[in-house]
Amino acid sequence: MGQGTGVFVVDWMGQVSRDVLRERLPALIAETCAWSVGISDRPHHERRRGRLVATGGTMGDRAARGQPLSGEEDGRLDLGDARPGSFRDVLNAVDAAGVVYADRFDQEVLEPFVLDTCVLAAERARETRKAAWAELLDDLGEGDDDLVAVVRAGGWEAPLRTEAEHLVLAALADVPLLEVEAEGLPLALVRAAAALARDAAPPVAAPAAEDPAVSGALFLARTALQAAGLPEPVPPADADRLLAALLAEGLEPDELPALLPHLPLRPGTAGAVLTLLDAGR
Repeated sequence: MGQGTGVFVVDWMGQVSRDVLRERLPALIAETCAWSVGISDRPHHERRRGRLVATGGTMGDRAARGQPLSGEEDGRLDLGDARPGSFRDVLNAVDAAGVVYADRFDQEVLEPFVLDTCVLAAERARETRKAAWAELLDDLGEGDDDLVAVVRAGGWEAPLRTEAEHLVLAALADVPLLEVEAEGLPLALVRAAAALARDAAPPVAAPAAEDPAVSGALFLARTALQAAGLPEPVPPADADRLLAALLAEGLEPDELPALLPHLPLRPGTAGAVLTLLDAGR
C-alpha cells in the first residue's frame, strides 16, 4: 500500500473517532461533573516560594467567596486567567500532594474515556467499513483481535484527548465549582455504590506482616492515618488525603513504599498513593 493511501485511511479513522467523541459528549460531561464531586470539601493548598502550604480553608469555602483556587507558581498556562472559583480555576489548582488537578483529570477521566471512545470507533469501522478496516490493519501491522493495540498503533488518542479537553472546557470552564459538583452528584453516588458492591465481594487482604526495620515509621504512619480520620480500609479515592497525612507526620517519601503494605488499605490505594507521590516529585 502506498504512503498516501495509508495516511488517508488513518485520517479517516481519526474522523470516525472524532464523530464518536462528539456523540459521547454528554457522557463525557457527566463523567467530568461526577469526578469533581468532593473537591469542594478538600483543604485548599497553594505553593508559596516553592513550598506547598495549606491556606486553612477548603476549596469550597474559597469558591463560594469568589477567591482564586489556583496560585501563580503552579498550573498550566493554557488554563490561566480563570474566573475565581470556576471549574477552570479548580483544574489549575494543586491538591494536598502538590499535583495539579488538571493532571489528575487527564489521568482519571480523559485518558480512559478517550481510549474507550477510540475502541468504540474501531468497532464501528470494523462493522461499517470492512474494506477500509482491512487496509488499516495491514497498514498498521496489527491483528483484528486486539482493538486497543490497533488504537495505540494508529495514534488517535493524543489528538482526541486534546479535542476532548477543549470540549469539556467549552462546556464547563467558567461554571462555578459548586454547580459542577451539584450536576455530578447523582452519577457520583451511583459510582460510589458500585465501588462498594465490588469491594464487598472479595475479602480485604490483611496487612502484610510487620517488618521490625520499619516499626518506628509504621507507628507514625498509623498515627497519621487515625489523626486524619480516614475510613479503614482506606479506599483509592482518599489516596491524596492519606498521602498528605503521612507527609505531614514527618515521614519521608522514600519510606512510604515499604510502609504502605502494612496499612489497612483497599486494593488499589497503595498504587494510587505511589502515583501521586511520583507526580509530585
